[in-house]
Amino acid sequence: MSHHWGYGKNNGPDHWHQDFPIAKGERQSPVDIDTKAAKYDPGLKPLSISYEQAASRKILNNGHSFNVEFDDSQDKAVLKGGPLDGPYRLAQFHFHWGSSDGQGSEHTVDKAKYAAELHLVHWNTKYGDFGKAVTHPDGLAVLGIFLKIGNATVGLQKVLDTLDSIKTKGKSADFTNFDPRGLLPGSLDYWTYPGSLTTPPLLECVTWIVLKEPITVSSEQMLQFRKLNFNGEGEPEELMVDNWRPAQPLKNRQIKASFK
Repeated sequence: MSHHWGYGKNNGPDHWHQDFPIAKGERQSPVDIDTKAAKYDPGLKPLSISYEQAASRKILNNGHSFNVEFDDSQDKAVLKGGPLDGPYRLAQFHFHWGSSDGQGSEHTVDKAKYAAELHLVHWNTKYGDFGKAVTHPDGLAVLGIFLKIGNATVGLQKVLDTLDSIKTKGKSADFTNFDPRGLLPGSLDYWTYPGSLTTPPLLECVTWIVLKEPITVSSEQMLQFRKLNFNGEGEPEELMVDNWRPAQPLKNRQIKASFK
């Protein structure tokens, strides 16, 4: 692999299939959510999100986004219900965002984008650990939450205040006592479909649960995201912006809605 994958002209999503042929697979993500074609499924259960005991550990700039990582050795932060058969443990969350306020989400709704998108990544506890889970079609459940420009979200500010300390690729910082419940909207109505990771290796192991109601983020808060760097320390500065993959073909999949 001559160039590590990224979001640039020469290593961005259009090139990923060269090293990761599954990029052209049957259940790739993200997708455009066509609200007229999405089908209400009365059999879908309400989501059950138990984050009261969530134990955040650290925040890391991985050169593509930043991850807030959690202790997932026990059932501390668990997602259940919805389209899922059993409990899934929260491993990390990260964001995708744009270079401007209206262009940052990965999923689109009726072709429209939001300022950013939050992904809370959970793994299926029946597989024992994250690494094994990603090898199964039902291994991960990712809760996607849109961010739209509006009032500042207080729950987000604690994350943003840490970004200065992880400006460049490879930097991490301790990040404890963070309550991810502060990042959830009021309504847990959702769309769901079978998909993939939206970054290489693009494994088709994700049950996507995308919440209909966005949370708000201020333009000032979005500027804090855009101060991060893709590059490592001492390398030419490359601002971390537009770290999203475009919508992929839906192919033979049906997007289901938990609401009418």
